[in-house]
Amino acid sequence: MAPLHKGTEDTESAPFRRLALNPFFGQADPVGGMTQAPPRHRMPDGPLPPSSAYQLVHDELMLDGNSRLNLATFVTTWMEPQAGVLMSECRDKNMIDKDEYPRTAELERRCVAMLADLWHAPDPNAAVGCSTTGSSEACMLAGMALKRRWAMKNADRYPSTARPNLVMGINVQVCWEKFCTFWEVEPRLVPMEGDRYHLDAASAAELCDENTIGVVAVLGSTFDGSYEPVAEICAALDDLQARTGLDIPVHVDGASGGMVAPFLDEDLVWDFQLPRVSSINTSGHKYGLVYPGVGWALWRGAEELPEELVFRVNYLGGDMPTFALNFSRPGAQVVAQYYTFLRLGREGYRAVQQTSRDVARGLAERIDAMGDFRLLTRGDQLPVFAFTTAPEVTSYDVFDVSRRLREQGWLVPAYTFPAHREDLSVLRVVCRNGFSADLASLFVEDLDRLLPELRRQPHPFTHDKAAATAFHH
Repeated sequence: MAPLHKGTEDTESAPFRRLALNPFFGQADPVGGMTQAPPRHRMPDGPLPPSSAYQLVHDELMLDGNSRLNLATFVTTWMEPQAGVLMSECRDKNMIDKDEYPRTAELERRCVAMLADLWHAPDPNAAVGCSTTGSSEACMLAGMALKRRWAMKNADRYPSTARPNLVMGINVQVCWEKFCTFWEVEPRLVPMEGDRYHLDAASAAELCDENTIGVVAVLGSTFDGSYEPVAEICAALDDLQARTGLDIPVHVDGASGGMVAPFLDEDLVWDFQLPRVSSINTSGHKYGLVYPGVGWALWRGAEELPEELVFRVNYLGGDMPTFALNFSRPGAQVVAQYYTFLRLGREGYRAVQQTSRDVARGLAERIDAMGDFRLLTRGDQLPVFAFTTAPEVTSYDVFDVSRRLREQGWLVPAYTFPAHREDLSVLRVVCRNGFSADLASLFVEDLDRLLPELRRQPHPFTHDKAAATAFHH
């Protein structure tokens, strides 16, 4: 009769024994972890206890600014704990492996359909779109589609003689300049003039010719939060086509405004309701209310996205198109976007964005009432406004204000406008979900407390304006 309990054979000396325990389990050399400082620019020779490694990294990151007090960024800095839990559950899922994670891919498809419906696509079920790492990648994809469509129409001239160009305002985000550099497209930038700080319809049409792949209209300029007149730009291009036959498509860069205007400016026509709008991008991690990084690119229909740019993968036994520049990335942000769409719905988004706009408008009014500043915008489009010092203020400038606010923990960018308004330097405040009316009041109190000291300065103290702020477009 076999014994009920039998000891195992001695395998301590077996060659595989050293692999039986994950080195991350348990603490390794705890004394060394307390007494030895690891190198910073090469891998240490041995392991540290997890608590020691965590504390070293955590303590250094404490020197970063407080993201909730960062009024420079458009990026979401607060989400509900439930969203954080979902993201932690999905951070190990590779978004690119749609056949291995079909439900994550299905949530991405649903988000595209929801956005297509929100942006009035003629047939939301036929609209083509994809998630990206952010609106910058989405812009790159949209630009690639514009260039490829133009090249197909001009195969007799390109690449032998014709050079493609893209028309946009000089206020566009830097990703568009990168696109033009990477894909060898001539950027035709409309400069600022007087009190016009973004692209206007007449200037856009004037720069178009037979080599123009498209016009970029920005729904929410990063310089001042203003909307560019998309409908007017489309009308000007309609007139251009009637006069010359040139059919120039429009891409709407709705990185921020694409998730604000549908809820707060329902009468504004800017999206696929305009037949000339070929594609739209937005940033889920801005006013889409999701932690970074997720963006979205949508095209009116399959004919707007050349087939040769699309790759196909097996998905739930079927065929799923994919279009991306990036490859492996976590599915957590896409899942968080779907959660937020479900959690808020249209009315919830409207309430959140209206609150941000109310905070921005109220804060702008209080800053205007101080008398030391002049508003360029008032936060009544994007919940964003820009302001500069009043003409009579000579003892300090916006760079002094930005530097002194940083001493209080507030990150407020100061920067100079581009051609032809290099003479104008401004501060810009971005109001996001999580920047409450109470925090806005604290900001005003800190700014008001600094003004007497700033007024006593003999002159502005900032000599190197290029280095005065970490914010760059």
